[in-house]
Amino acid sequence: MNEDAPLKSFVIAVDGPAASGKGTIATGLGKAFSLPVLDTGLLYRCVGVLVKKAGESLDDEGSAAAAAALLTADQLDDPALRTRAAGELASRVAVHPRVRDALLDFQRTFARQEGGAVLDGRDIGTVIAPDASAKLFVTASPEVRAERRWKQLKAQGERVSLKDVLADIRRRDARDGGRDAAPMKPAADAALLDTSEMTIDHAADAARRIVEAARAKWLSSQ
Repeated sequence: MNEDAPLKSFVIAVDGPAASGKGTIATGLGKAFSLPVLDTGLLYRCVGVLVKKAGESLDDEGSAAAAAALLTADQLDDPALRTRAAGELASRVAVHPRVRDALLDFQRTFARQEGGAVLDGRDIGTVIAPDASAKLFVTASPEVRAERRWKQLKAQGERVSLKDVLADIRRRDARDGGRDAAPMKPAADAALLDTSEMTIDHAADAARRIVEAARAKWLSSQ
């Protein structure tokens, strides 16, 4: 794969912090435009879980990078990757440049598949697919995101306080935005979508309209 070759298919990059709604929006866009979807956060969650299961330190970049290098797509279906603990593990291992390098090809290969794709994460529009045809940065206030995640975790049977979830959100925001390797930030040409005051249906509709406009522009350039 030539990483420097321009994307030939319609690719949608959906970035944003934890619990902003980007995953739900990405899934909806995949259905709306008949495109495969990759939740890139699952890659980092899987690496974190694998390192933890192996009894290695999350701060050991070598161990985390080795786990990332051996990761396969079938491992992403593990329900354990959707837990609160897995989210914290993901944020811990994502700070390692060698982990990000090991997962780079996996993500770019997905983005460059024939027909196009949707990828959601934190550095899709800035690092993984900087020439994506449509870019969104989905966000919401920490308090709103914490309540969303808290309700999600409760539905999964996890017992955790809203206060603790908010602390998790703030800690992850600081870590994801402050890391040296591919920090979370909007791409300069990304459309910003603040979902704080939106229902999921309204947010999905707004995202679809943004992407429809980007797709029309992309088609006219082909």
